[in-house]
Amino acid sequence: MQHRLRLMCALLLGVSTPVLAQTAQLAADTAARLEGGATFTAAKGWTLESKGRVRVMAAPEGDARVAVVDGLTGPDAAAVAAQAWALAQPGQTRAPKLVTPRPGREGWDERVSVEYETSPNEKRALFATLYRKGQDWSAVLYDGSEATTDKRWSAISQVLSSLRAPGYARESFAGKAAHPLDAARVADLKDFLRTGMAQLGVPGIAYALIQDGRIVDMGGIGVKTLGRPDPVDADTQFMVASNTKGLSTLMLATLVDQGKLAWDQPVTQVYPAFRLGNDATTAQTRIRHLVCACTGLPRKDLEWVFNTPRSTDPARVFPYLAATQPTSGFGEVFQYNNLITTAGGYIGGSIAYPGQPVGEAYDRAMQARVFGPLGMANTHFSFARALKANHASPHGMDPDGRPAVASLDLSYSIAPFRPAGGAFSTARDMAQYARLELARGVLPSGKRLVSEANLLERRKHGVPSGEDQWYGMGLFEDRFYGVPVVYHGGAMPGYMTNWWVFPDAKVAAVLLTNADNGNALLRPFMRRILEVLYDGKPEAAANVAATAAAIQAGAKKDRERLAIPPAAEAVAALAPAFASPELGRIRVAREGSGVRFHFTDWSSGMASRRNDDGTLSFVTIDPSVSGFAFVAGTNAAGRRTLTVRDSQHEYVFVES
Repeated sequence: MQHRLRLMCALLLGVSTPVLAQTAQLAADTAARLEGGATFTAAKGWTLESKGRVRVMAAPEGDARVAVVDGLTGPDAAAVAAQAWALAQPGQTRAPKLVTPRPGREGWDERVSVEYETSPNEKRALFATLYRKGQDWSAVLYDGSEATTDKRWSAISQVLSSLRAPGYARESFAGKAAHPLDAARVADLKDFLRTGMAQLGVPGIAYALIQDGRIVDMGGIGVKTLGRPDPVDADTQFMVASNTKGLSTLMLATLVDQGKLAWDQPVTQVYPAFRLGNDATTAQTRIRHLVCACTGLPRKDLEWVFNTPRSTDPARVFPYLAATQPTSGFGEVFQYNNLITTAGGYIGGSIAYPGQPVGEAYDRAMQARVFGPLGMANTHFSFARALKANHASPHGMDPDGRPAVASLDLSYSIAPFRPAGGAFSTARDMAQYARLELARGVLPSGKRLVSEANLLERRKHGVPSGEDQWYGMGLFEDRFYGVPVVYHGGAMPGYMTNWWVFPDAKVAAVLLTNADNGNALLRPFMRRILEVLYDGKPEAAANVAATAAAIQAGAKKDRERLAIPPAAEAVAALAPAFASPELGRIRVAREGSGVRFHFTDWSSGMASRRNDDGTLSFVTIDPSVSGFAFVAGTNAAGRRTLTVRDSQHEYVFVES
């Protein structure tokens, strides 16, 4: 679950725009070359234009563009960025908020990300990425609405990740024989994790490494809870969040095997009450589309994050979906939506056990068809069970960037929507699942759990989610440096997790972390595995170190803008309570000189921040729930308001 509201520009690395002699809308993804020789892949449906040294790619909506200027020089990155903006978009004269160096890759000697401050009411994403080869710089500039940035991110990401220096041939491991994961290589991978954990402030991880169907090594590194000595081990339970999606689609695959479902069957045929906000989208939706991220439905996570009491009936997902309008065409773009995936799991459970409440039917189907057969003895959906057992505590950062134990309160909101991300599991159990994916549906005993055809159908390339990256049914597949990788990640407050299958190498891996910053270990670990298997260039460690430094620099810069406790006059102006028809209530509690916002089932201490446009925001600051920004204002009736946004929706709390 993505619970931050601000755009994390520091993650947007690797960019460029096209060199075409005339404006054109691309009918397909298109390889392009810049005047200086750099290459990239331009995205289908975007407009390309050449204006002298400036190359521009514009989104179909017309409110977002990527521009590249090459042949630049300057004394430092900030000066180069200013020069580039003057050529490409002279009206953009904001000073950088944060300038962050990054290691070179894709043939570049150096990369630098430049972040700019935007006020919440602008609803705008603004950043630059700079690339140096020798003495020459190229600058990539992005300016777009948050809505289009979110909706079109897969296309933007494709452009970002594909920019390569002139004459650079990308490293490829295609066709190479993988090394065995012997003791030395396992030790290398564990050293990588230990170093990264220390740099990122991650208290604990659990891991598993599999090759040729055999668990080569598994265990834990670090502690379950910061400040306590209890170590993580292979049986420590973590929330695995969206890794639940692949497990849910595995359950659906067993139903297809039995003829109880068909991937291309209309959903309304098997669940007549199913409705989306748009009738045409409802009619188009087949079983496979429940888990494809391709229906055009945007994320609406805030509606359940803020307004889900622990007693919520799981069937509540269906009214939520019926009120959700698509923001893109069916099959047009990758848009992640947790609610429709939840419906997919519950519909599958209802087919397996008709007449039972959807939550109970789903839980029963997952135990009977997935967890039980795989021997996943410690995988389940019960918070109470996890908290009584060997479990890892969640961790985030305090406002000063220090690691801190986080509350589980917000995470309870996933329970009614658990097919999308509510499972607890262990490295040992997730290794059993990864082995099944590696063995294409065959259990270690030799018994087949699911047909190869239906297991692989889940991996069938659907909408592209980046360069050489696609989403299937609850699974990603990359052509990562020339080799296929099947995987999925999971994010809940204080937990970041992932599993991977490398079919060509007959290798699988699991990594579970108990900190938000653990996210910075996941993709580099995928890269490090390839480096170890194929003697690849050592890039992963430098990427982790740079990200750790960027996280701390960003936290320091954000802290400079926050008043903790909030400004007294701001607190005095707050109403005792606010209400939103979609997000529920906020109760404002004074705590000494500070203030705490109590939402439906969780709370956070608050800071205040004066925005560049003169508005005032109240910002959550508790570990793992930091970054929710509420803009103070008044409505037309003169009543006090607090406005919170995700990228594509706006919600207004009014004093009550």
